[in-house]
Amino acid sequence: MVEARKFLNKLKNITFYKMLGTGAEGGFIKPDFGVYSLLCVWKNKKSALKFLNASEHAYEISRKAEKRVDYLMTPIMSNGLWDKINPFQINEKVVTNSENKIGVITRGKIKLSKQIDFWANVPAAAKSIRNADGVEFYKGIGELPFLTQATFSVWKDFSSITDFAYKNKAHSEIIKKTKERGWYSEDLFARFNIISQKTKIF
Repeated sequence: MVEARKFLNKLKNITFYKMLGTGAEGGFIKPDFGVYSLLCVWKNKKSALKFLNASEHAYEISRKAEKRVDYLMTPIMSNGLWDKINPFQINEKVVTNSENKIGVITRGKIKLSKQIDFWANVPAAAKSIRNADGVEFYKGIGELPFLTQATFSVWKDFSSITDFAYKNKAHSEIIKKTKERGWYSEDLFARFNIISQKTKIF
């Protein structure tokens, strides 16, 4: 995963990237050493596809991995900051089809003084997403163990994530605690139209 930097730093059409580890069993605390994630923001679709299909990095992944799952997404909403910027620029012309699958990224940088309180509440938050109606995939991801955490989830349609965000009691309670207890020094919440989802077996 870390070696990806040598391929990404020389690319001109990438505006933001993060190499991310993942959590096991639907959470964050226990690492999953069999799954890694690479998040990239591209200037255009052509550059993204070239990277996925014909780059040095793609070749390295094909040699070392059992499979690779690619999500090509367009942001439809993004609030907050990641490393002091919002990397996901919204195209106002993009229309959200009610039947589109929706990708969601939530990310937070946890204050050192809030670590114990935050991690004590993580199991309840993870359980609320795992058991939600309409969620097709969920994975804890992160840059640094314990200090920065994020989730990536895939929902069958727009109404599924909307219902979860506004009607799920467990989720609402976590959001309330986040605001009241000030767990994060920086956070971001983004939704995406999933344009395509492809799995390659090597």
